[in-house]
Amino acid sequence: MRTARFTLDPAFTVGPVDPRLFGSFVEHLGRCVYTGIHEPGHPAADADGLRTDVLDLVRELGVTAVRYPGGNFVSGYRWEDSVGPAEDRPRRLDLAWHSTETNRFGLSEYISFLRKIGPQAEPVMAVNLGTRGVTEALELQEYANHPAGTALSDLRTAHGDKDPFGIRLWCLGNEMDGPWQTGHKTAEEYGRLAAETARAMRQQDPGVELVACGSSGRSMPTFAAWEATVLTETYDLVDHISLHAYYEPHDGDLDSFLASAVDMESFIEDTVATCDHVGAKLKSTKKITLSFDEWNVWYMSRWQEQAETFAQDDWPEAPRLLEDHYSVTDAVVFGSLLIALLRHADRVKIACLAQLVNVIAPILTEPGGPAWRQTTFHPFAQASRYGRGEVLDVRVDSPTYETARYGTADLLHATAVRADDGTVTVFAVNRSRTGALPLEIALGGLGLTTVVEHSVLADADPDARNTLDEPERVTPHPAEGTDLADGRLTAVLEPLSWNVIRLA
Repeated sequence: MRTARFTLDPAFTVGPVDPRLFGSFVEHLGRCVYTGIHEPGHPAADADGLRTDVLDLVRELGVTAVRYPGGNFVSGYRWEDSVGPAEDRPRRLDLAWHSTETNRFGLSEYISFLRKIGPQAEPVMAVNLGTRGVTEALELQEYANHPAGTALSDLRTAHGDKDPFGIRLWCLGNEMDGPWQTGHKTAEEYGRLAAETARAMRQQDPGVELVACGSSGRSMPTFAAWEATVLTETYDLVDHISLHAYYEPHDGDLDSFLASAVDMESFIEDTVATCDHVGAKLKSTKKITLSFDEWNVWYMSRWQEQAETFAQDDWPEAPRLLEDHYSVTDAVVFGSLLIALLRHADRVKIACLAQLVNVIAPILTEPGGPAWRQTTFHPFAQASRYGRGEVLDVRVDSPTYETARYGTADLLHATAVRADDGTVTVFAVNRSRTGALPLEIALGGLGLTTVVEHSVLADADPDARNTLDEPERVTPHPAEGTDLADGRLTAVLEPLSWNVIRLA
């Protein structure tokens, strides 16, 4: 196969990586919360019912922000149900996922979970703009953040949380463009409500950071027009607009699936263009940045089959929903999506992998049993650990292949990040399912002399997975033969592989 090439130079950069690019998402959906992160009575549970085995894995994963409580769930969410003594909280029907919500895990438990992850874990709180509005958002903000001396801040203290939660980043609803959303609105209706809510929240605290709902996907018929209308109402009041995208193979088309990041990058670039068009019309120098606060590989077709057979008179607690078990192929696509986010770090400032545990997640658990890493755990953990710093501009000269959905795509998908200490990490995917890909990188002006590590996630069986019985079946392994000499790196990328090459 022809050699793929690119050049790295410190003079050509994309932008700094916001640590919140490595965020995740916890929704009251299936077993993400109950028997996922929260399981009182589990052998590994702490005094608050949090599973310490899961906490250990979340820290290893390197999660920096956690969006909560939804997702579709938030559009029926009554925040008052989730505070106070757990035994006194009401049980509610969750229309989003046709389940019964016990509210045993609520706002205080969420903040406790973040604090136990560590100081790097920032809350990302969504407010309900589906069935509720400005008043409830302000009440939640006051309860969570006001120090003391008001009815709601004193109520928080009475509930056992004297210190404010310090939530700075708020999402103004979720997927309000989607007809499936409880309280679905037109762009005009949502834009006006989001502006009213943002204005009021800033009156209470001018320093809040706000995310407006963008399109639920690039394929939505209202995409771009939705963003333009919403931002016309909210441009001076919000900081970010959201994007959501999920990918799966269609009709067995693995070649297109492996090129999913082509679509993700186009989605990002089209959204940026729309944001900047509105800014130009408003004659504003402000730049709206992006919150890609739901992304993943998700076999949505399996959920649709499951939903069709879901008993309409059955409202179970924490049912097993959306528990995809990821293969090596899925992990390579997943890594390519991470590369796409990094390649747009100048405008993508927040990203939340959906979700964290059990539900289309990098971590799986069994009730009363163990927790383990899915194949997708490894690319995320490596990117979070080594993808901090300045993203270098990578423009590949690569062999290509044809896809049915996305046209001609490069076999090599890559980016590179330069850390503050001058070390550089290259993240690269070989999309070829059959051929190894020779790689050559010219390293101009970076002062790099040593290959610290070349780690590969690949397997002779592209469908290999980590399971309860074989939790370590798929793990990264070292590559052979990677060399750096005279400012030029040479390597061979295994077929269908995720690669991390660290240089010093």
